[in-house]
Amino acid sequence: MSETNPAQSRDAEYLAKLQDYYADWKSIPSYAALCDVFGIASKSWVKAILDRLGEAGFLERTPDGMWIPTRQFFARPLAESSVPAGMPVTVSETQGEYFVIDEMLIDTPSKTTLVTVKGDSMMGAGIHDGDVAVVEKRNLANVGDIVVAIVDNEFTLKTLDKERGKYVLRPENPAYPVIRPQGTLEIFGVLVGLIRKYRK
Repeated sequence: MSETNPAQSRDAEYLAKLQDYYADWKSIPSYAALCDVFGIASKSWVKAILDRLGEAGFLERTPDGMWIPTRQFFARPLAESSVPAGMPVTVSETQGEYFVIDEMLIDTPSKTTLVTVKGDSMMGAGIHDGDVAVVEKRNLANVGDIVVAIVDNEFTLKTLDKERGKYVLRPENPAYPVIRPQGTLEIFGVLVGLIRKYRK
């Protein structure tokens, strides 16, 4: 977005406020409501802001003239460098590209499902109770893959392994036994990502 005048220089702030509003209400409000959201008094200023956000690629209009968010509206910044657990880095070192989180985790939407993890049998792999597993649905997997499998008609999330030429499902917690299927073992999908939200 251009920063050639003071009004335009605040567009990033207006965009952030609009993103927060959309996260709460899943809609772009009326010009009158946006006056309150943006903290300004003029609907014409609101229109100018939305027009600039539209030109910048964050918003677009439907055929009936309603403002809706674009893919870029949902993009989030990704730091160029990893975040060290020790000494802090300067702000300039963390400026990077923007990514849509969905696109980072999901390659094939039609084959991907989200599964809530229950229990602590995979803690050794960094997978905790309440995490959301991003699973690509496919019936083929390699030894060492973390899979969602159907064993004797029950779903489970474990590491696929082999013993004496037979597939087994290995937990990543020594408190749990290796699952050696008595009947059928069917691979439902392979873990491709993990979502964890830390609450305040």
